Amino acid sequence: MANLLSIKDLKVHFSLKSGFLSKKRETIKAVDGISFAIPKGTTVGLVGESGSGKSTTGRAIARLTPITSGEVWYEDTLLSNLKSSQMFPFRKKIQMIFQDPFGSLNPRMTISSSIEEPITVHHKSMTVSQRKEKVAYLLDKVGLCADMMHRFPHEFSGGQRQRIGIARALSADPEFIICDEPVSALDVSVQAQIVNLLKDLQSELGLTYLFIAHDLAVVEHMSDTLLVMTEGTIVEQGDAKVICSNPEHSYTKKLIDAVPVL
Repeated sequence: MANLLSIKDLKVHFSLKSGFLSKKRETIKAVDGISFAIPKGTTVGLVGESGSGKSTTGRAIARLTPITSGEVWYEDTLLSNLKSSQMFPFRKKIQMIFQDPFGSLNPRMTISSSIEEPITVHHKSMTVSQRKEKVAYLLDKVGLCADMMHRFPHEFSGGQRQRIGIARALSADPEFIICDEPVSALDVSVQAQIVNLLKDLQSELGLTYLFIAHDLAVVEHMSDTLLVMTEGTIVEQGDAKVICSNPEHSYTKKLIDAVPVL
């Protein structure tokens, strides 16, 4: 199976002052030399505690965070060498679903306007009526009613807002979606609904996911391949079910022990 995305020795370092009056600068190695690949049509799960560097990895792949060194390949294109203006064609192909569905939506924009915005940017030839039809189609695709499109974000529940975020990510017709902790802010029962929705959309639309989370149980259910990350490095990677049933690294074992058992 061909790789849609390949990451080679990726590093994202931040330089910070060590103190308010100090001239010395401290280097924070948020991501420190990681490598992995994501085959087309699969889900790679990236799991780790808060501060492990997993969200920074996702943002660096999408070129939302500057890369210190390393390579990010999208098929045969080296994204990490492209200028911001050259990234435009790939903004359509690469989309993100964010952790906080309310924070990622403009509270002053209707749901229709939020979903329609990427369509307007990436599908300039579409008429107003065609864009509205696509918004209605996407809302139906994520399990919401088309007559909700004129409402505002505060009129929806957390799970509904995340469905809207998914619809907005789909509006540009992407191939690859970075799911940055998309269910961690939701109730457990709603988490299952969103995970199942993402799996159904992947099967139907042939999507490829990088699924970022700190909950190993959710990642195992969602992923084909699992990456375990801590302190900016990947300490274990392989088949998700194999790692979860027989972990080798001590950090992975601690993550598994932390999963609640009902």
